[in-house]
Amino acid sequence: MVLRHFFTLFLFLLLFSPHPLIADSYWQQKLPDQPMDFIFGYGSLMNSESRKSTAGRMTVAIPVRISAAFGYRRAWVFRAGSMGFTALGLEKETPQAPASTINGVIYPVNDQELAAFDKRESGYDRVAVPLEQIEAVGWLPLPKQGRFWLYLPKVSTLAKRGAHRASASHPLVQSYIDLCVRGALEHGEAFAEEFLQTTYGWSRWWLNDRQQPRRPWVHQKWFRSVDKLLKRFPQDEARRTYAQRKRPVEFAMQRMTEGRDRKFHAE
Repeated sequence: MVLRHFFTLFLFLLLFSPHPLIADSYWQQKLPDQPMDFIFGYGSLMNSESRKSTAGRMTVAIPVRISAAFGYRRAWVFRAGSMGFTALGLEKETPQAPASTINGVIYPVNDQELAAFDKRESGYDRVAVPLEQIEAVGWLPLPKQGRFWLYLPKVSTLAKRGAHRASASHPLVQSYIDLCVRGALEHGEAFAEEFLQTTYGWSRWWLNDRQQPRRPWVHQKWFRSVDKLLKRFPQDEARRTYAQRKRPVEFAMQRMTEGRDRKFHAE
């Protein structure tokens, strides 16, 4: 009799309790298979669509900043040889070029995705970043554990130090700059301004390779948000070189004219 009453009470609580007894067992239980590898993107990898093209899925990214104590700064130093343009990389600090904070995003990857990004960034080496040198800059916190990676240009792909790392044969290209700035804008205008302010090595060899660059609104509805930032971001070096950005025909004429002048002076 007692057992029957106990069973009836248990069944009643199980069926009609607003908080089923079994639910308490989920408290403080983490979901399985949580990521342990995270990539820090500071250029095109800030752009969600660009990441999706490699990962095959949309990835959630957290806006972060790496400390200057890491010993590097972001600059136009990566020579994409076969593609003929200069991309972003990190260069080690020197007395003439001190380290800087570097804003970007971190996003989780599984083993297959990590291998895919390694293949994509084949001109770079993947290196670890200490967690204590990364800070979150938004409301989302950093993971409390895991391995944090970024891509450093291989020595063979680094452009030589100098006033203009980009060149006539390896210019800055607007389509790549658009990709990076739009990725930064995903986290707000202030984040994009910081990206531009902490990027070094701008060059007058700047090719505006947008589709129909004289009428960019036809294919790039967002172009004003990017150009507005490029016109006024803080570095004098960058503001000066933006004014020298050229469309393909103008760029070709500049390259031809300067090449002819060099040949004339050599003779």
